[in-house]
Amino acid sequence: MKNILRWIVLSLCFSAMLPGAIAAGERGTADEAMAMVHRAIDDINKNGRDKAFADIADTGNKQFHDRDLYVFVYDMNGVVLAHGNNPRMVGKNLIDLKDGDGKPIIKGFIDVVQSKGKGWWDYKWPNPMTKAVEEKSAYIEKVGGDLIVGSGIYK
Repeated sequence: MKNILRWIVLSLCFSAMLPGAIAAGERGTADEAMAMVHRAIDDINKNGRDKAFADIADTGNKQFHDRDLYVFVYDMNGVVLAHGNNPRMVGKNLIDLKDGDGKPIIKGFIDVVQSKGKGWWDYKWPNPMTKAVEEKSAYIEKVGGDLIVGSGIYK
């Protein structure tokens, strides 16, 4: 009887931990976001902007789409050049875009890359997996003097 109770308790403890472990595995990590940005930069440098932007937009391309991670590219004026989650944004100038708390998003990206060349920027954005607006931290790098290439993690 003690063995059966022990097994039940262990089973309940394990099953209680499992949803958190699964949820954590469903989200991209900071290291994965940075690696994705570096792959996108390599693609831009090797294959040119047009080909790289098409690769980034291709949701079947696992180099640039993984769970809640995707790549985006803006120019230094705030125009979307490529977006791995929402192709309808391409061509739009989003320089004045702010999150629900009024925090500037694209101006924040520009400030980071102009001052440091690369870094992280926190804001709120819709998660493509949950469809909820969540805290997001984007890793961004300046490329070729006029591009901002990034990918973000949801917290």
